[in-house]
Amino acid sequence: MKLHNLKHPEETIDFRQAVIQGLGRDRGLFFPARLGRMENIPALLDLPFVPRSARILKHLIGDELSLDDLTDMVERAFDFPLAVEPVTENISTLELFHGPTLAFKDFGARFMAQCLAAFNDKDEVTILTATSGDTGAAVAHAFYRLPGIRVKILYPKGKISPLQEKLFCSLGDNIETIAIEGDFDDCQRLVKSAFAHEGIRQQLNLTSANSINIARLLAQVTYYFEAAARHRAGNLVVSVPSGNFGNLTAGLMARTLGAPIKRFVAATNVNDTVPRYLLNHLWQPRPTVATDSNAMDVAEPNNWPRIMALFGNNLNAVKAVVHGCALSDTETRTAMRELDTLGYVSEPHGAVAYCGLKNTLAEDEHGLFLGTAHPAKFMQTVESVLSRPVPLPPALERVRNAPVLSRTMTNDTRDFLHHLLG
Repeated sequence: MKLHNLKHPEETIDFRQAVIQGLGRDRGLFFPARLGRMENIPALLDLPFVPRSARILKHLIGDELSLDDLTDMVERAFDFPLAVEPVTENISTLELFHGPTLAFKDFGARFMAQCLAAFNDKDEVTILTATSGDTGAAVAHAFYRLPGIRVKILYPKGKISPLQEKLFCSLGDNIETIAIEGDFDDCQRLVKSAFAHEGIRQQLNLTSANSINIARLLAQVTYYFEAAARHRAGNLVVSVPSGNFGNLTAGLMARTLGAPIKRFVAATNVNDTVPRYLLNHLWQPRPTVATDSNAMDVAEPNNWPRIMALFGNNLNAVKAVVHGCALSDTETRTAMRELDTLGYVSEPHGAVAYCGLKNTLAEDEHGLFLGTAHPAKFMQTVESVLSRPVPLPPALERVRNAPVLSRTMTNDTRDFLHHLLG
């Protein structure tokens, strides 16, 4: 698989190096030079999830990993179920939160862990990543006590739910968690500054497990084919709760490969840089606003250049496939109550996707929104909105009273780089 740096297309590397390196020169994102359509899509959709996913990844990665190796890796990474639940006559949800950390990020993080285990030839690799919530838990659990790998996770202090924090900040061992006094964009800025520092990058053998890492992105492509396999009428519209836009990127890649998905809804909260861009063609990030759907509190989504590259940097081509919408917390909470009356309990991110889908769905279309996190991960919000308790699943019950092991740091770049060198 050949990937090029979107900022410097002359920098071309293979999949193995992209997984290890994370970012290219000048913090450029790696992306496939081309995405060829897969053959015999109906037969592919007939396969069970794991063998189908191995074939999709083989098509993307090429000769660097055999189909047998990829099948073994996928079996270890995707060792939990997916579920499609009907909500209304023409709307259903793809539940992606049945993994060990109860969020869709388990798919990408666990596959990336398998890739690094296969590719790592260093004494020790350091994974440096930022999280607005779910990524941190998925990465921490995927790499916990994995030999030769240390993990440093930055997150905005006080801006993720307490149970989210407990899920990845109570592990210790090879997992270091740092609460940054700032927002998610500050965390991303600090991570990027470390990757831009050649001395730190080489000394620590840095790589990233954010959605900027190509291994995570490719893993997410697979469940869009599962969505298409569950609904084959050719009129499927998928609504994606969008923050850093890696999830939507994966969906658009799946469509390019041949997944029969008609179009997408990019559903955001009031951090609406992309919906405004789709409307007025002006890229104008505003200061990040804290919302109930905090994993989407991103003002400058890292993955948007990949979406533009996928469409030849033609914004009108993007708009032909992607509809953007932005919801307030009030609208999100209304959507949560509406879903509850329909017999489905959702957390805020899924509710944003549901509302954005419902408001744009035509009569001859079937809608599917992504359920990206278990409602109990946002227990305080869900209980407040629905006025009743939410039972805790075992994964959260185990950490409910665990101590948080994080250190707190300012968002000053020099202090952070000094910490890494220290």
